[in-house]
Amino acid sequence: MKVKITRVDKTLPLPLYHTKGSVGCDLYARITMVIEPKKIAKIPANIIVGTPLGYMFMIALRSSTPFKKGLIAPGGVGVGDADYCGPDDEYHISVYNCTDEDVTVEKGERIAQGIFVRVEKAEWEEVNIISKKSRGGFGSTGHK
Repeated sequence: MKVKITRVDKTLPLPLYHTKGSVGCDLYARITMVIEPKKIAKIPANIIVGTPLGYMFMIALRSSTPFKKGLIAPGGVGVGDADYCGPDDEYHISVYNCTDEDVTVEKGERIAQGIFVRVEKAEWEEVNIISKKSRGGFGSTGHK
């Protein structure tokens, strides 16, 4: 799949799939930032992506980021829409510093990964009852 991309800072590499089996491409911090303890920050990811229609560009932290940096994703994952691709639509990586110390993210550091996910839009059909039997409450799967 060919995807158009613009780098804000051309000195940083394009997102890279590091192995043949990698699902996500690594995203790099465009600037050095200090994230204060117990604060949320947005790290510029240096890219504007022309995500194809029928896909979203999902941003998730690298699995090593919480262990190495003490940073977690405050909203879980980021969802990039296909029409988020204008000249000022640089992706950012949302992080929460869950440590008691300042955390420094260096320019060029790999913090997150981008993953293209195929999506479909629903056409809603409203009904009074979907099923005559309820499965159970929230979190009930597998409990008897």
